[in-house]
Amino acid sequence: MSAHTLLAEAGCHIQHDCAFPAPGLNSFHFKPIFSIGSFDFTKPMLLALICMLLVVGFFWTAFAKPKLVPGKLQLVGEIGYNFVARSIAREVIGKKGDKYVPFLTSVFFFVWIMNVMSVIPLAQFPATSRFAFPVGLAALVFITYMYLTFKTHGFRGGVKNLVWIDGLPKFLVPLIVVLEFIQNVITRPFTLAVRLWANMFAGHMLIVMFSVASWYLLTPSFLSAVAGGSFVLAAGMTAFEVLIQFLQAYIFTLLASIYISGALEEGH
Repeated sequence: MSAHTLLAEAGCHIQHDCAFPAPGLNSFHFKPIFSIGSFDFTKPMLLALICMLLVVGFFWTAFAKPKLVPGKLQLVGEIGYNFVARSIAREVIGKKGDKYVPFLTSVFFFVWIMNVMSVIPLAQFPATSRFAFPVGLAALVFITYMYLTFKTHGFRGGVKNLVWIDGLPKFLVPLIVVLEFIQNVITRPFTLAVRLWANMFAGHMLIVMFSVASWYLLTPSFLSAVAGGSFVLAAGMTAFEVLIQFLQAYIFTLLASIYISGALEEGH
């Protein structure tokens, strides 16, 4: 149970002489909604499932019967699709990127909607702040990257694309091969997952911290002014988080397109 829920139920305030229950990892732990054997279905899983259905349902409905003169839903869908196509895929990959726009669009909106759940009433939690979800998404991108690398260049060419740089002095080759392998095979998926997770984790923690502080400091005394300041900070952090949610989805998709571009290009 999260700290702000405990405060609301216990009515804990500073004038009651109760210690401030600073939010921690408990804000990211949820009781199972239901369990099947050893499998626990939790709120973050439910939110991820809802986000998937929202993205699939929206684009399915928007483009089920496309018209030359688009309706409102189709128009919104085209704006979202064209944003990813023009601002990310074609900008990074070029004309070859057109065939990967559906994949990149799905990634962008799925990540974005999962992030946005942090500020949606009742949901109030970004599923991407649980490390397993960014890891799963990063693994999907990395598998796509590896598949395209070896499909495009073959086994030998794919290995060369991953670790080889032409024109190096011979004594540097072993070192560069190791460094390129670490960068392309180990670091890329790790940093892709950590970047998204860390931003969503930190953002949610800050919003919870200031929200809990507002409740805790709210008293009839002069501390109400302090509570008001904390509330303003919580509102400001929420507004800032909305921007970060979009940027993180954009960066995640941009990096995915960079990896795809690297897989399609010739080795160094």
